[in-house]
Amino acid sequence: MRERTLSVDDSEIVQRIRANFERQGLMRTMGAKLGSAVLGQVELALTPHAEISQQNGFVHGSALGALAESAVALSALSLMPPDRGVFTTEYNINFLAPAQGDRIIARGKVAKTGRTLTFCQCEVLSERDGQEQLIALFTATLVAVEGRDGILG
Repeated sequence: MRERTLSVDDSEIVQRIRANFERQGLMRTMGAKLGSAVLGQVELALTPHAEISQQNGFVHGSALGALAESAVALSALSLMPPDRGVFTTEYNINFLAPAQGDRIIARGKVAKTGRTLTFCQCEVLSERDGQEQLIALFTATLVAVEGRDGILG
Protein backbone atom coordinates (compact mmCIF):
# COMPACT_ATOMS: atom_id res chain seq x y z
CA MET A 1 0.00 0.00 0.00
CA ARG A 2 1.29 3.43 -0.92
CA GLU A 3 1.73 5.66 2.13
CA ARG A 4 0.47 9.20 1.77
CA THR A 5 0.13 11.70 4.59
CA LEU A 6 -3.28 13.32 4.79
CA SER A 7 -3.19 17.01 3.97
CA VAL A 8 -5.46 19.99 3.45
CA ASP A 9 -6.45 18.41 0.12
CA ASP A 10 -7.77 15.46 2.12
CA SER A 11 -9.77 17.65 4.50
CA GLU A 12 -12.94 15.56 4.08
CA ILE A 13 -11.07 12.40 5.10
CA VAL A 14 -9.37 14.17 8.02
CA GLN A 15 -12.72 15.60 9.16
CA ARG A 16 -14.36 12.19 8.88
CA ILE A 17 -11.65 10.48 10.95
CA ARG A 18 -11.72 13.25 13.55
CA ALA A 19 -15.54 13.31 13.75
CA ASN A 20 -15.72 9.53 14.12
CA PHE A 21 -13.04 9.56 16.82
CA GLU A 22 -14.76 12.38 18.73
CA ARG A 23 -18.04 10.40 18.82
CA GLN A 24 -16.31 7.53 20.65
CA GLY A 25 -17.23 7.96 24.31
CA LEU A 26 -14.85 5.25 25.47
CA MET A 27 -11.86 6.97 23.87
CA ARG A 28 -12.88 10.23 25.55
CA THR A 29 -13.28 8.44 28.91
CA MET A 30 -9.85 6.81 28.55
CA GLY A 31 -8.24 10.15 27.61
CA ALA A 32 -7.11 8.95 24.18
CA LYS A 33 -5.92 11.50 21.63
CA LEU A 34 -5.89 11.33 17.85
CA GLY A 35 -2.31 11.56 16.59
CA SER A 36 -1.08 11.23 13.03
CA ALA A 37 -3.21 10.09 10.12
CA VAL A 38 -1.98 8.63 6.85
CA LEU A 39 -4.31 6.95 4.36
CA GLY A 40 -4.80 3.47 5.78
CA GLN A 41 -2.92 4.30 9.00
CA VAL A 42 -3.91 6.10 12.19
CA GLU A 43 -2.05 6.65 15.45
CA LEU A 44 -3.81 7.09 18.79
CA ALA A 45 -2.17 7.74 22.15
CA LEU A 46 -3.05 8.09 25.79
CA THR A 47 -1.36 8.94 29.06
CA PRO A 48 -1.67 6.13 31.62
CA HIS A 49 -3.84 6.96 34.64
CA ALA A 50 -5.44 5.10 37.55
CA GLU A 51 -8.88 4.81 35.94
CA ILE A 52 -7.55 2.52 33.19
CA SER A 53 -5.08 0.55 35.30
CA GLN A 54 -5.20 -3.00 36.57
CA GLN A 55 -4.38 -4.22 40.08
CA ASN A 56 -0.59 -3.89 39.63
CA GLY A 57 -0.72 -0.36 38.24
CA PHE A 58 -0.16 -1.25 34.57
CA VAL A 59 -2.61 -0.09 31.89
CA HIS A 60 -5.35 -2.74 31.74
CA GLY A 61 -5.26 -5.11 28.77
CA SER A 62 -8.83 -4.24 27.84
CA ALA A 63 -7.84 -0.57 27.54
CA LEU A 64 -5.00 -1.57 25.20
CA GLY A 65 -7.43 -3.63 23.12
CA ALA A 66 -9.91 -0.76 22.91
CA LEU A 67 -7.20 1.71 21.88
CA ALA A 68 -5.83 -0.65 19.21
CA GLU A 69 -9.32 -1.49 17.91
CA SER A 70 -10.14 2.19 17.47
CA ALA A 71 -6.81 2.80 15.70
CA VAL A 72 -7.42 0.04 13.15
CA ALA A 73 -11.09 0.97 12.66
CA LEU A 74 -10.13 4.56 11.86
CA SER A 75 -7.38 3.30 9.56
CA ALA A 76 -9.94 1.22 7.65
CA LEU A 77 -12.45 4.08 7.64
CA SER A 78 -9.88 6.37 5.98
CA LEU A 79 -10.03 4.14 2.88
CA MET A 80 -13.83 3.79 2.72
CA PRO A 81 -16.18 5.81 0.52
CA PRO A 82 -18.25 8.40 2.44
CA ASP A 83 -21.38 6.19 2.43
CA ARG A 84 -19.65 3.29 4.22
CA GLY A 85 -18.80 2.61 7.82
CA VAL A 86 -16.80 -0.22 9.35
CA PHE A 87 -17.34 -2.64 12.21
CA THR A 88 -14.84 -4.99 13.79
CA THR A 89 -15.89 -8.63 13.39
CA GLU A 90 -12.99 -10.13 15.34
CA TYR A 91 -9.66 -9.24 16.87
CA ASN A 92 -6.70 -10.84 18.59
CA ILE A 93 -4.17 -9.21 20.86
CA ASN A 94 -0.88 -10.64 22.09
CA PHE A 95 0.58 -8.92 25.15
CA LEU A 96 4.39 -8.80 25.07
CA ALA A 97 5.28 -6.59 28.05
CA PRO A 98 3.54 -4.64 30.85
CA ALA A 99 1.86 -1.43 29.71
CA GLN A 100 3.60 1.31 31.64
CA GLY A 101 5.38 4.52 30.78
CA ASP A 102 4.71 8.14 29.98
CA ARG A 103 2.45 7.37 27.02
CA ILE A 104 0.78 4.40 25.33
CA ILE A 105 0.68 4.56 21.52
CA ALA A 106 -1.42 2.47 19.12
CA ARG A 107 -0.30 2.52 15.47
CA GLY A 108 -3.03 0.93 13.40
CA LYS A 109 -2.77 0.19 9.70
CA VAL A 110 -4.64 -1.62 6.97
CA ALA A 111 -2.86 -4.76 5.78
CA LYS A 112 -5.37 -5.62 3.02
CA THR A 113 -8.71 -4.23 2.00
CA GLY A 114 -11.36 -5.94 -0.07
CA ARG A 115 -14.89 -5.20 -1.20
CA THR A 116 -16.39 -6.30 2.14
CA LEU A 117 -13.60 -7.29 4.54
CA THR A 118 -10.58 -5.29 5.64
CA PHE A 119 -7.65 -6.86 7.49
CA CYS A 120 -5.70 -4.65 9.87
CA GLN A 121 -2.84 -4.79 12.31
CA CYS A 122 -1.65 -2.57 15.11
CA GLU A 123 1.49 -2.21 17.18
CA VAL A 124 0.91 -0.99 20.72
CA LEU A 125 3.94 0.69 22.28
CA SER A 126 4.85 2.26 25.58
CA GLU A 127 6.93 5.40 25.56
CA ARG A 128 9.19 6.34 28.46
CA ASP A 129 11.70 9.18 28.28
CA GLY A 130 11.31 9.27 24.49
CA GLN A 131 12.11 5.56 24.08
CA GLU A 132 9.46 3.25 22.61
CA GLN A 133 8.93 -0.39 23.56
CA LEU A 134 6.61 -2.79 21.76
CA ILE A 135 4.12 -4.08 24.34
CA ALA A 136 1.36 -5.70 22.24
CA LEU A 137 0.58 -6.93 18.73
CA PHE A 138 -3.01 -6.69 17.53
CA THR A 139 -4.79 -7.99 14.41
CA ALA A 140 -8.39 -7.46 13.37
CA THR A 141 -10.91 -8.13 10.63
CA LEU A 142 -13.43 -5.40 9.85
CA VAL A 143 -16.53 -5.47 7.69
CA ALA A 144 -17.72 -2.56 5.54
CA VAL A 145 -21.38 -1.59 5.94
CA GLU A 146 -23.52 0.81 3.96
CA GLY A 147 -27.14 1.81 3.67
CA ARG A 148 -28.03 1.06 7.30
CA ASP A 149 -29.91 3.57 9.42
CA GLY A 150 -27.98 4.98 12.35
CA ILE A 151 -24.58 3.89 11.03
CA LEU A 152 -22.22 6.83 10.72
CA GLY A 153 -18.98 6.49 8.79
